[in-house]
Amino acid sequence: MMKDMSRNALNFLFGLILVGFVSINHASAADGKTVFKQNCAVCHALTDQKITGPGLKAVGDRVPKGDWLFNWIKNNDKLIKGGDAYAVKIYKENGNQTMTVMEGTLTDDEIKAVEAYILNPPVEVKPTAVASAGSATEGNEDEKGVNPLYILLAVIVILAILTVILRGVRLSLQNVNNAKEGAEEAEPVSFYEESKNWLGGHRRFVAVCLIVLSCIGMKSCWNSLFRVGVYYDWQTGKGYHPEQPIKFSHKIHAGDNAIACQYCHNSVEKSRHAGIPTVNICMNCHKGIQEGAVTGTKEISKIYAAAGFDPKAGTYDVSKQNPIQWIKVHNLPDHVYFNHSQHVVVGKIECAQCHGDVKAMTTVEQKSPLTMKWCIECHRKTEVAMAGNAYYDRLHEALKEKYKKEHLNTFTVAQMGGIECAKCHY
Repeated sequence: MMKDMSRNALNFLFGLILVGFVSINHASAADGKTVFKQNCAVCHALTDQKITGPGLKAVGDRVPKGDWLFNWIKNNDKLIKGGDAYAVKIYKENGNQTMTVMEGTLTDDEIKAVEAYILNPPVEVKPTAVASAGSATEGNEDEKGVNPLYILLAVIVILAILTVILRGVRLSLQNVNNAKEGAEEAEPVSFYEESKNWLGGHRRFVAVCLIVLSCIGMKSCWNSLFRVGVYYDWQTGKGYHPEQPIKFSHKIHAGDNAIACQYCHNSVEKSRHAGIPTVNICMNCHKGIQEGAVTGTKEISKIYAAAGFDPKAGTYDVSKQNPIQWIKVHNLPDHVYFNHSQHVVVGKIECAQCHGDVKAMTTVEQKSPLTMKWCIECHRKTEVAMAGNAYYDRLHEALKEKYKKEHLNTFTVAQMGGIECAKCHY
């Protein structure tokens, strides 16, 4: 009995170890793909195509066996200077250019994961046309809905029909009653005359209704003024998200491939503007990545057309270059000043706080209202990160003195003047 229990315990322990081993291997493969895309895909393709560096198809059959590939990825410069014959050969074949040294950038485990991914890349199953369509519209694409204007018109038509029917029924009932009492049959009265007589007999009620409607109208105008400059899709009830000239998916780039926002919007930390990425930034990766997981070559070919790039020859034609006409999603009125660098660098505000979870969006849409009221509310509740920032030392002491009766040590943007008119309007 005890032997059976011990055997079962050992089997169970062995099973856990096996599951853990499989899980670790799976995680390593996934990490290898991610690390490769983030650090290697700009210069290398897993095909025969040469980008900046040589293609990596069947690279395991070409390079020396053992730890050579690991050592090359880690520090190719060290191999070349050490006189390794194959390293020197690759160096000369590629115009005496060395690869980026990954030692210090990647850990040994990450380099091993990349090596495993390069030697045995997974076969990616391309989605069918139906699946592609579903993927392209997954997330926040336009949903077909009923226009509220049509609903309002339908309600008006139905009410008009009911009014005509009920007036006819009432006139018929009145004539039946008159016939019983021996009175003359009632003459039909026009709707205009009847309405005029009814309004004249209910003046107080009509006056109260007009006052209420006027107040509602003024409140609606007030709310509309708070949304000046804000785009909104009234048909679907979601934020403004126009169709772009190229079906660029932030979910694939920023989400699945974990590309940092600052890589494409590279002026967000230096300027008031986040910046629209140039086609050259797109080409950094798509010179080698010529087929998308969802749209194939259709959308990437538009990037090539804008850059004047011939993917077969690998050359550029300046005369054929055309800028991509991206449509701006987040718009502010011209009289509003907003500085991205001030919020991102000094304020330490995450992009998602204003733009929503862009990493999950197929098509970027406006998630926040971006109204003056919304900005002021944020300034009133957001505390300024003053600790460890010498810029705020003198200001922090001045604010503690100003609010000493309230015994405050932390301060919001509003308390340091963040809702003054001249901060955003000048």
